Amino acid sequence: MTIVVAIDGPAAAGKGTLARRVAADLNLAYLDTGLLYRATGFAVLEAGGDPSDEIAATQAAKNLRPQDMNNEKLRHDEAAQAASKVGAIQPVRDALLAFQRDFANNPPAGMNGAVLDGRDIGTVVCSDADAKLFVTASTEVRAQRRLKELQDRGLEAIYAQVLQDMKDRDERDSQRSSAPLKAADDAHVLDTSEMDIETVIAQAKSIISERT
Repeated sequence: MTIVVAIDGPAAAGKGTLARRVAADLNLAYLDTGLLYRATGFAVLEAGGDPSDEIAATQAAKNLRPQDMNNEKLRHDEAAQAASKVGAIQPVRDALLAFQRDFANNPPAGMNGAVLDGRDIGTVVCSDADAKLFVTASTEVRAQRRLKELQDRGLEAIYAQVLQDMKDRDERDSQRSSAPLKAADDAHVLDTSEMDIETVIAQAKSIISERT
C-alpha cells in the first residue's frame, strides 16, 4: 500500500522545502507541480508569446516533456509570474492534470508513495490524498524570503516590488475561477511565519503519521 501526501500553499510559504524533506525522510517520490506550470509559461515566453494566451499556453502544456523541468531559469521570478498566468487557464490545467495524477498513483518502484506540492493538490489533483497540508505565512514574511532567494542568486531585487508582485500573484491565484488557491476542508494548516524549518518538518511528519 502506498500513500499520497498533498502539500499546498502560496508562493514562498516553504511548501517546496517541506515537501522535499518529507519525501526524503519518508521514502516518497516528489513532484514539484509548480514546475509544470513554470515550464509551460516559460515555453510560451521563449516562443515570444503571452502566457495569458489560452491557445499558446495550452499548446505549450501539451508539448511539455519531463526534461523541460530541468531548466534553471524556471526558478526565476519571470517564470513564476508566467506560471500564475497559465495556471488560470482551464485547458492548461486539464493538460497537466493527468500527468500529476499518474505520478501520484504510480510512484517509482521501491518508494512508499508520493508527495506533491502545489496550489490545488488537496482540492483537485489528489482530493483523496491520505494526508493534506496547507502551508502558509504572512505576505510580508514570504516577500522577505523571496527577496533573499533572489539576492542569493545574484539577482537585483527591491523589497517593495517583490512584495507587490507577491500580492498580485496571491490575488490571481485565489480569485481565479479554475481551482483557486485555498486550503482543502480536511487539510491541516501550518503557518510558518514564526517557525524554523525543522519545527515545520517535525509537525508535518507528525500529521502525516496520524493520517496514514
